[in-house]
Amino acid sequence: MTKLTWLGHGTWSIETAGKHLLLDPFLDDSPVALVRSADVVADYILVSHGHYDHVADVVKIALRTGATVVSNFEICEWVAKQGVKQTEPMNLGGSIATPFGRVKSTIAHHSSVLPDGAAGGNPGGFLLTLADGAVYFACDTALFSDMALYARGENGAPLELAVLPIGDRFTMGPSDSIEAIKLLRPRRVLPAHYNTWPPIAQDVDAWTKRVRDETDAEPVVLKPGESVSL
Repeated sequence: MTKLTWLGHGTWSIETAGKHLLLDPFLDDSPVALVRSADVVADYILVSHGHYDHVADVVKIALRTGATVVSNFEICEWVAKQGVKQTEPMNLGGSIATPFGRVKSTIAHHSSVLPDGAAGGNPGGFLLTLADGAVYFACDTALFSDMALYARGENGAPLELAVLPIGDRFTMGPSDSIEAIKLLRPRRVLPAHYNTWPPIAQDVDAWTKRVRDETDAEPVVLKPGESVSL
């Protein structure tokens, strides 16, 4: 069984195939996270891009746990200079095999600069092909029509679950997320990257209604700390 837990903002904990994954850990300075970086376990840390609210706790968690950081080449080089020993550098369109399944680096239309001003490489998302099904994390992105290419996992199976940002301003908002759902055709869809701060506040109940009225996906809304299973 695969369990996904939303830790707030763009941060997720994924337990699958006996491994613990973290996506974009932003915990210690997050106004909505219920746990801190010292509380989490990780075998792998997936990093979508270089912005502070996605990389803030990567190095401290990786150094404490020995986790492998999976990200683009530039971010892997950046964490390695800070003492992280295990990395899996990737770039857009590439995929790697891991003990928990296959990880594909997907397109994201966004920006990526690391907190110290270093180049953060290309922003991206992740398509995970797991034993329990395919999961797509769009991460921070605008809507783009090539999302239709991610409607099936690496093995051709339909998406079991998609996680989309709905905060607007810095990523797609609710209306564009509806169009993304139509392209992706997931069985279930979860919102993220919203209600962390006032500029990205959204009415998630209104979004849920639109998903049910306008798409075939089932919306699943979690509070920080809550989980869903595949």
